[in-house]
Amino acid sequence: MSAAPRRGRRPGAPDTRAAILVAARELFAAHGFAGTSVRAVATAAGVDAALVHHYFGTKDDLFLAALELRVDPRVALLPVIEGGVDGAGERLMRLFVSVWDVEETRLPLLALVRGVLDPGGQQLVRDGFFRMVLGPVGSALELDQPERRMQLVASQLIGLVVLRYVLAVEPLASASSEELIATYAPTLQRYLSGPLP
Repeated sequence: MSAAPRRGRRPGAPDTRAAILVAARELFAAHGFAGTSVRAVATAAGVDAALVHHYFGTKDDLFLAALELRVDPRVALLPVIEGGVDGAGERLMRLFVSVWDVEETRLPLLALVRGVLDPGGQQLVRDGFFRMVLGPVGSALELDQPERRMQLVASQLIGLVVLRYVLAVEPLASASSEELIATYAPTLQRYLSGPLP
C-alpha cells in the first residue's frame, strides 16, 4: 500500500534554502525591504515562515543573504561607528576600499551595482545601500540631518564605484588605496561633520 501524498508546504530540504533566496530576491526587488514580509517570502517559496527564520534568522539577515554580500556591513561598520564622528570619513573610506579592492568581495557587489538597470534593481540597491550600510552609520554617529549627510556620502562612494570598478576610468582605476583614501576621506568627513549649505 502506497503512502498518501503529503499535503501542505514542503519540509526543509537541500533546495529549500535556495528556493527561499530566489523568492526573497524577487520580492525585495519588486516591493523593497519595507514592502516585503517574511511570511510573503515563505509563501512564494512554498515553505512555512518558521523555515525562513530557521535558515536566515531575521528579515535583515534574509535581506543581506538575498544581496549575496560576502561581508556583513553591520559587523564591518562597527569600527567606523565606534570611533565617533571625528575621523569617521577616513575610517569609512578605508573600509570601503578594503572591501572593494578584494576580488572575492567586489564581484558580488559589482553584480548588485550592475543590477540597478534590471527591474527592481534600483530598489534593492537603495534598500541595501541606504538601509543596511549608510543609514545605520548616520544614526549611530548621531549626525544632524543624517539622511541628507549620508546621501552626500553615498554620492561620492557610488560615483567612485562606477568610475573605478565598473568603467575602470583612469587614473582612478589604477590609483592606490592610499591615494583614494587621501583624496576622498576629507570630502566624506566634510559631509559627515562640516557645515551644510
